[in-house]
Amino acid sequence: MLATPPLFLEYEAVLKRPEQLTASGLILTDVDSVLDALAALIEPVETYLSWRPQLDDPDDEMVLEAAINGRTDALVTYNAAHFQGAARRFGVRLARPVEILREVIGP
Repeated sequence: MLATPPLFLEYEAVLKRPEQLTASGLILTDVDSVLDALAALIEPVETYLSWRPQLDDPDDEMVLEAAINGRTDALVTYNAAHFQGAARRFGVRLARPVEILREVIGP
């Protein structure tokens, strides 16, 4: 897993939104524990080149930049339609989470 510092901070901000806390049933200390565990697994990526704008949704640009600058094997998302054109341009494989899970753990 890859993330730039701004992307990781965006994950944190989203997970700590009141509506997300309500939906997940978690409290802030739970979210902090999850983020700590995630941070231990993520490979940090520095953004040397900005490729913006590439996507219709500006909120997705950080994800694409992390994938390109981190030379990812795959950009894993449920939102593949938003990334299709840019993924082709940059030679980035798009995959849904279930595809990656099947590759890792089998059918």
